[in-house]
Amino acid sequence: MTTETVGQASVWKCFQPVAPVLVSVVLMEGALGVMSPLIGFRLSSTGASTFVVGAAASAYFLGFLLGTLTSQRMIDRVGHIRAFGVFAVCSSNIAILYTVLHDPWLWVLLRGLAGYALAGAFVVIESWMTDKASEVNRGRVFAMYTTASWAASGVSPLLLNFDKPDGILLFVLVTIGLSAAMIPLAVTKVGNPEIGEHKFLSIVSLFRISPTGVVCAFGSGMMNGGLYGLMPAYIDNHGYGEKELSLLYSITTIAALVTQYPIGWVSDNYGRRPVIISIMIISAITSVTIYAMPGVTFPTLIALFFVLTAFESPLYALAVGQTTDYVEKRDFVAASSGLLFAWGLGSSLGPATAGLVMHQAGPQGLLLFATACFILVALFSIYRVMVRRAKTPQEQSDYVAVPMTQATYGAPELDPRSEYRQHPPSPATTAGYVE
Repeated sequence: MTTETVGQASVWKCFQPVAPVLVSVVLMEGALGVMSPLIGFRLSSTGASTFVVGAAASAYFLGFLLGTLTSQRMIDRVGHIRAFGVFAVCSSNIAILYTVLHDPWLWVLLRGLAGYALAGAFVVIESWMTDKASEVNRGRVFAMYTTASWAASGVSPLLLNFDKPDGILLFVLVTIGLSAAMIPLAVTKVGNPEIGEHKFLSIVSLFRISPTGVVCAFGSGMMNGGLYGLMPAYIDNHGYGEKELSLLYSITTIAALVTQYPIGWVSDNYGRRPVIISIMIISAITSVTIYAMPGVTFPTLIALFFVLTAFESPLYALAVGQTTDYVEKRDFVAASSGLLFAWGLGSSLGPATAGLVMHQAGPQGLLLFATACFILVALFSIYRVMVRRAKTPQEQSDYVAVPMTQATYGAPELDPRSEYRQHPPSPATTAGYVE
């Protein structure tokens, strides 16, 4: 057997146990890639204020945050496959309710419920991958997961062109995608994962360890939640339609992927905080440029947003890297989970805050909000450079790209920077719910 054949067999052996989960990831991320811009654009185009549009996005992230903290109880009681079925059915039912309920504040409530249900589904997905990955192949499994997430998130917004936002076809497609995500896990012959309790460091504890990491994680949630949550309203208020919105969403998602590794390489070789300060300054300049050019052509707008998201998107991964440099390997998962909590808090506050700024300052207020976030993160990072010596590149851990779609606490255990550990059986396993 040749080396190439051995390598292919190794990849297949790594892929096979998590294949059903990856299919579910693609279907769910694909549905979310349509749902998120669709809800915002539909609300804005029917006359809802930018604050309501922002409140809907904030409600989703708040529900998601609560789901990551509490859904484990159901999973422990009934097992992963049954729990995933409940969460997927709930999220698909909520998607179809948008077609019969038309009050904007009811949509805000539905977004919160959808966030909770989808968080539970992603807890199952990431726990499954963590359990099926070994110490040897978890880096490959993590790469497969991030690739599937980013690819689905980048391509799926283009489905907005299949129908007008005021129709029901797009909601039906989302419902089908979320429901179909149950099928791969329901028919798999691979046993349920055995995942016990997860732990995370508190925000206060993390802030003592790495203030820059916590502020960057929170700031990343604020700015990304605000930008993506209000982008549909921004596009609608500038007279564009679903075609332009789908292109903007897809291209900015691709931009986030393109620069992850180059910026990561620079941070590994020249330090985290100088890179954080640099990308925040570049992002602020770009944001001010867009603000100063409200009548710019759409191709130019696309190019400017590409630059903006290309430089601001790696901030969360840099936050994880900065914090990892100051924690023991055995504490990585707890620290990373705490950072995800900080990110979730920022994501819950960002859209509503951005919507309020837009309501007062007009559509270009979105860029004012983003600029303020960039400047504040840069100023805090400069302050930390002045009061604490940075670790040398040789003392740092390696940078690992983290998808913007990740928001639950299972995936950190797949990160090759964490300490590998075997999980004890979950309560559902010991109770006999799984084989």
